Amino acid sequence: MMNHVVSYTDSAPKELQQQSKASLKGNDGKKLIPARKPQSVLVAKRPDSGGQEGSVISLLANHFLVQFDPSQNIYHYNVEITPHPSKDIARAIKHKLVNNNSAVLSGATPAYDGRKNLFSPVEFQNDKLEFYISLPIPSAKLASPYGEISDLREKHEKLKLFRINIKLVSKINGKELTNYLSKEGDDWIPLPQDYLHALDVVLRESPTEKCIPVGRSFYSSSMGRSKDIGGGAVGLRGFFQSLRPTQQGLALNVDFSVTAFHESIGVIAYLQKRLEFLRDLSQRKTAQLTGEERKEVEKSLKNIRVFVCHRETVQRYRVYGLTEEATENLWFADRDGKNLRLVNYFKDHYNYDIQFRKLPCLQISRSKPCYLPMELCVICEGQKFLGKLSDDQTARILKMGCQRPGERKTIIEGVMRGNVGPTSGDQEKEFNLQVSREMTKLTGRILFPPKLKLGDGGHVRNLTPSRHDRQWNLLDGHVSEGTTIERWALISFGGTPEQKSSVPRFINQLSQRCEQLGIFLNKNTVITPQFESSQILNNVTLLESKLKRIQRTASNNLQLLICIMERKHKGYADLKRIAETSVGVVSQCCLYPNLSKLSSQFLANLALKINAKVGGCTVALYNSLPSQLPRLFHIDEPVIFMGADVTHPHPLDDFSPSVAAVVGSMNWPTANKYISRIRSQTHRQEIIHDLGAMVGELLDDFYQEVEKLPSRIIFFRDGVSETQFYKVLEDELQSIRCACTRFPGYKPSITFVVVQKRHHTRLFPLETDHSSTQNHFLYENIPPGTVVDSVITHPNEFDFYLCSHWGVKGTSRPTHYHVLWDENQFTSDELQKLVYNLCYTFVRCTKPISLVPPAYYAHLAAYRGRLYLQRSESLGLFRNTSTLSRAAPPKTAPLPKLSENIKKLMFYC
Repeated sequence: MMNHVVSYTDSAPKELQQQSKASLKGNDGKKLIPARKPQSVLVAKRPDSGGQEGSVISLLANHFLVQFDPSQNIYHYNVEITPHPSKDIARAIKHKLVNNNSAVLSGATPAYDGRKNLFSPVEFQNDKLEFYISLPIPSAKLASPYGEISDLREKHEKLKLFRINIKLVSKINGKELTNYLSKEGDDWIPLPQDYLHALDVVLRESPTEKCIPVGRSFYSSSMGRSKDIGGGAVGLRGFFQSLRPTQQGLALNVDFSVTAFHESIGVIAYLQKRLEFLRDLSQRKTAQLTGEERKEVEKSLKNIRVFVCHRETVQRYRVYGLTEEATENLWFADRDGKNLRLVNYFKDHYNYDIQFRKLPCLQISRSKPCYLPMELCVICEGQKFLGKLSDDQTARILKMGCQRPGERKTIIEGVMRGNVGPTSGDQEKEFNLQVSREMTKLTGRILFPPKLKLGDGGHVRNLTPSRHDRQWNLLDGHVSEGTTIERWALISFGGTPEQKSSVPRFINQLSQRCEQLGIFLNKNTVITPQFESSQILNNVTLLESKLKRIQRTASNNLQLLICIMERKHKGYADLKRIAETSVGVVSQCCLYPNLSKLSSQFLANLALKINAKVGGCTVALYNSLPSQLPRLFHIDEPVIFMGADVTHPHPLDDFSPSVAAVVGSMNWPTANKYISRIRSQTHRQEIIHDLGAMVGELLDDFYQEVEKLPSRIIFFRDGVSETQFYKVLEDELQSIRCACTRFPGYKPSITFVVVQKRHHTRLFPLETDHSSTQNHFLYENIPPGTVVDSVITHPNEFDFYLCSHWGVKGTSRPTHYHVLWDENQFTSDELQKLVYNLCYTFVRCTKPISLVPPAYYAHLAAYRGRLYLQRSESLGLFRNTSTLSRAAPPKTAPLPKLSENIKKLMFYC
């Protein structure tokens, strides 16, 4: 095949070598996994045409129908650019190439993902094309961070040459996608990823050129000014978009989004904002950083891109670390090999006196010494904030993203009609697409709340939550199972004399509130309240000896330890770990500021948590599950509900283990007490490695409690992304089955449901009667019990959206339940009713929660496991020695073992 060559400059340099063959990659540059072949484990199909129970509600969903012409060919080309550019530069190259070569590209405006994939609605003149494009970018020779005197004269004349090889990979059309969406035939058809991916890139083309892309979202100042959230970060508004196959066809899911970016200010000013100990940095130019401080500064700046302000250049540099030496002690070799002192160099060349000589310099090369003084560097704009946001920053970001339903709906509709959204370019016309500008209209159903059973001692023994938010109160009722706490102790950390003096009143009022709720809390602690300094929380050894002494004084059978803290403290993690793994006592922490008010609500919340932790429970369903779902559940055939979750370390953490937790219900038919198993596992591994052992142990415990093995296992799995569904199902279903083989002849029916909160589907009430807009209907959230299982759900798999809670702030996020495997053969109505009813049985509050309790408890248990690890990490037990390159994850250290007397309690709630 003939190569068509268009050259912009002189002949191409010989060093430009051809790179790797074409490969299909996603917009994040990762390889797309081809659709799996039919296999032994096939995902459950929807068992019926959807549920029927409940009253009907008219809704809008933030899904926008995308109509495509199935016969429209899309030509997929592989792009190789040498030398390898950043995504921004790659886009500039593509832009120039398309503008200057219209004829060769058959007049097309192709869509480009910024890496290797180019999609065109028409075929180019040749299957292989080669171009040379030059752009005004500093070449390697000019990339010296110090700059030369000649830079200023040469900067306009230097162009960098790129070679672009374009090669046809495939020609695809939408016929397979149409078949997949049509639901016709019972054959298993894999999702045609290639065409879907092509359309995804096409619809992202315009926003990518006009906004800052981050993952699947786009951020732009055109959606509102950025907001300072403190600590060197700003919040920026934007939108999320994703193509989804649904029952109504292909839909574009668009949602409002907010995220944090690094503030574009000088590095010195940034450090003053970011790190508390450097607030007075401008006053302490003569002070050097301690070893710990240097570590913190390096952590704050690592991987951030900066530009210099001592000379004119468009060059950007990535911070790889800090120099070991202070700036005043740094030397470097010039081009002639002559050693120059850094501070002298800047004085001689730029007549600049470096002020912060005691600070280290930024190291801006991965391998060779390359230094920049901090005070001459400015943080580049448009960089997503790296690192963990503080509580204050998180609160401010959440507030920015907290829009009432009506406001959020208006913003989303504005994106679809605006000048930076997915429909703001020519791609729609170019690729023969029609994207609706209207949200999807659909009907949902509002399920009826279950009748609840309270304790026998109260005046009210059963109730049906009838308030609009489905909350109930325990003013005249007792918890369904109250505990007796005879032996308990209290320890205080810090606090003013006035705060400490309020402790006796607190004990008295908490005991009274417990009594009103049907819980007995002895008015006298086993030893007098212990008042310690907050410093004890910084000293693990001392903290452990104090707690052990309290346990010994209580003859080693302390039921509860209440801990009062002056403020939130990182020692909380140590306290929980020591109490639960070394001392063997459940603990309840609270803060002094909350003791000053002592509201009835605060005391009730505390009492409910304490009761649950020591073995009681708050509420039960009045009509047991067997009476509600008689086709499936029987009183003499127990069922276990399990929840599982994996929590991963922070994105910048390259070494900490992931933590997996599995919980299981231990009573039938009440099914409201859950015990846990928690394990650490390989860094960022999504599949639960020890699932078989954990499920086996929970089945053992269930047998001890109920004296029968469960005939059905209903397994709710949290924290799985859609790309991982089939892998998780294959591996984890097998693990659950293996766990069952521990018991001869035991083969329970298993239902495996993935629970997702991290999605972007939002439901809005559809206002039809305009007269009622005065009552702010548009600003109300959908009511608890709203379920949707048509139009916006999967074309043929068994999934539904359920909003089980009342959204007090912002816009409610319904939980997405996707059944991957179902041997119990639930109908839509049965499973939706079961999940919604379970949401009323959470032990910590008197309202339905947004997530089915087993999944919520697994999340809490996994979080507790992460706390246990925090101490080890701060001591560097898991730390990788390599600072610049990502090595293989280190060997996982196991979590400390729970005390025997804690294991069967809900200590994690």
